[in-house]
Amino acid sequence: MTVMRSKLFVPASRPALFDKAMSGPADAISFDLEDAVAADRKDSARQDLVAFLAALAPDHRGKTVVVRINAPGTAFHEADLEAIAAVRPDVINLPMVEDAEVVRGVASRLDRLEGTVAAAGGAARRIALLANIESPLGLRRAGDIAAAHPRVIGLQIGYADLLSPLGIAADEPAAIQYVRAAVRFAAAEAGKQAWDGAYVDIRNPEGYRRECEAARRLGFAGKSCIHPSQVDTANLVFQPGEAELAHARRVVQASRTAAREGVGAFVVDGQMVDGPFIERAEALIAWAERLGLATGES
Repeated sequence: MTVMRSKLFVPASRPALFDKAMSGPADAISFDLEDAVAADRKDSARQDLVAFLAALAPDHRGKTVVVRINAPGTAFHEADLEAIAAVRPDVINLPMVEDAEVVRGVASRLDRLEGTVAAAGGAARRIALLANIESPLGLRRAGDIAAAHPRVIGLQIGYADLLSPLGIAADEPAAIQYVRAAVRFAAAEAGKQAWDGAYVDIRNPEGYRRECEAARRLGFAGKSCIHPSQVDTANLVFQPGEAELAHARRVVQASRTAAREGVGAFVVDGQMVDGPFIERAEALIAWAERLGLATGES
């Protein structure tokens, strides 16, 4: 259960922002070597980011450290992968994924790179992969991509690359909800999590909140942030509320009584409850514990 309620993008070409981002409230910091960096600055941005990550404390100050590298097949991909693997972020974010075989190829390359680091006496932490779904083909193959390799922790939506070339408005709710549902089910089939993409109108905090709430209702684990002002909203929306947790505790407690009495279905708070609802309640309590929230459970 990777904690990334909020994942704040930071351009790798702006090292002055690195420490500030790491000191902020975002669960994850996503250093971006791809879209946020001009082609003529990619090499210098990579060097700056590698130097910064190499000097980080092993616990990353409690943050999940993500690096979005350039896509497989691009001119900068191999150099990104080799350099970033050496400084061991928690997650490498792969953009424009359309084929499960590409994911397996990157995973195999990481196996070799990590073996080289370990042989040199480096840390043995295994780098996870987060795959971006941002094309029609990637969306159609999302289930295979999520299940491509154990390194894959989940899928993330890239709305701009997916919708804009098709002439679909960025705020078209029918398209957005369709994409969310498709990605969420694809990730779930592989037993993985899903993260919602960016909301670009930083002047509209209520719009961002609505987007977070819509994604949470579809079971997403968090959402990208392109500005620090969005972080607190994502953190709040993608964690269980007090009433939600209280209901989950009552469901779990009632399920124990029902199990002792041999009852398969029962009523909690006026709602019929059986196996799937019990599983959801238990998962919610586990998620709250992972976030360090009080659950009322011993």
